[in-house]
Amino acid sequence: MSENVKEDYTARNLALLAARGVVLDDMVEILDTLQRPYNPDMERSLCEEHVLAVLRKQQTFHALQLAIKIDTAVEAGEFNPQYNHIVGQDEGLFGVDESIATAVPLMYGTIALTNFGYLDKEKIGIIKELDSDHSEGKCNTFIDDMVCGIVAAACGRLAHNNIPTYSKPLK
Repeated sequence: MSENVKEDYTARNLALLAARGVVLDDMVEILDTLQRPYNPDMERSLCEEHVLAVLRKQQTFHALQLAIKIDTAVEAGEFNPQYNHIVGQDEGLFGVDESIATAVPLMYGTIALTNFGYLDKEKIGIIKELDSDHSEGKCNTFIDDMVCGIVAAACGRLAHNNIPTYSKPLK
């Protein structure tokens, strides 16, 4: 794939995220928070590099585009009332949002997938903001999980491409 195509996916993914209130630094901050205990001397720019690498992926673009389309369609009431309610309220047993979002960390192995579960449960940073914002009919059911997926994938990518100073976090 040419560099132009990769950069196009990066720009398009960043634009999609920005349209839903998520900026690059939001994801970099979460990745830095997760990795700092394992890499205390790590440059923050390394986190940005790995998030951007995940955003260069075509698969990330497709999953993100679908996720945002579903959230915005629910906001517009485009589905039947029952589905709009289930997705709009992010009902716990729905699970399709996580299924789509895990397509991204699955590209980076088990470590990325376990980080997805952790982020989905703990709701760190912008993830928590998205998850709790249902103001004015806003639906963030899919986008919060996509941010989990992108950060978890970047976490896995970072883990696979860097030898940490410590294999376990410092206490």
